Amino acid sequence: MRQWTVDAFAAQPFRGNPACVVEPLDAWRDDAWMQALARENNQAETAFLLKTSRPDRFGLRWFTPGMEVPLCGHATLASGHVLLHELGVGAEAITFETRFSGELIVGRKAGAYEMDFPADPPRQVEIPAGLAEALGAQPVEAWSAAYFVALFEDAETIRRMKPDLALVATQGGEATGGPGQICVAALSGEGGVDVVDRFFAPGCGVPEDPTTGSMHCILGPLYAEKLGRPTVRFHQAFPGRGGNVETELHGERILIRGQAFTTVESVLRV
Repeated sequence: MRQWTVDAFAAQPFRGNPACVVEPLDAWRDDAWMQALARENNQAETAFLLKTSRPDRFGLRWFTPGMEVPLCGHATLASGHVLLHELGVGAEAITFETRFSGELIVGRKAGAYEMDFPADPPRQVEIPAGLAEALGAQPVEAWSAAYFVALFEDAETIRRMKPDLALVATQGGEATGGPGQICVAALSGEGGVDVVDRFFAPGCGVPEDPTTGSMHCILGPLYAEKLGRPTVRFHQAFPGRGGNVETELHGERILIRGQAFTTVESVLRV
């Protein structure tokens, strides 16, 4: 059985967010086995694919080192890349059947990929006590959806942020995904980028995620409204890597665009 490590939302190696993608299975393996492999890989997510009767349709599940998650953007992008680029599936788009997030689509788009995901527009909430202490900076707005969102006045605050992850794990309980999953973002003054963001997620066993597709299901609608246009360009400023994401809001759906690069192809002996 083969496995690939793919840098998602990256045009070159060692950028974006790495995900492991396991060769499509004939039947789901035991949950404990998939969780153990994800722990062994020790990447933010390991994606497992299931064959169906159609060559352009697959089951998809995602595991962090600590748990199965209901949605993962970068590992979905990596899965589409493996099927379309590494395995040569002859289709313009792949449809994934997921347990918690419905059907997700990854297609080719002008030298990159485009994902069709459900949008998750956030609602504005009060800034909770202790959030500024946890993040090491004072937010100007707070929002909540599947993850908690803290907005700041300038992008440099986002880039320099050094949160107290133990405190972050206790924050953001208003989010439907539970506490300890905090998005931070600010408008950017850089050419070609509208928003700079980061994602701290000790609540699901990931101290900081390098580039997060699911976060942009929330930030895409939020900044589309703030900027007054459907398309928003983001840079997720994980120190030493960084990844670029473009979103386009279409009603209750959001298109998420990015590139991908395979860094490792390996053979599992288990």
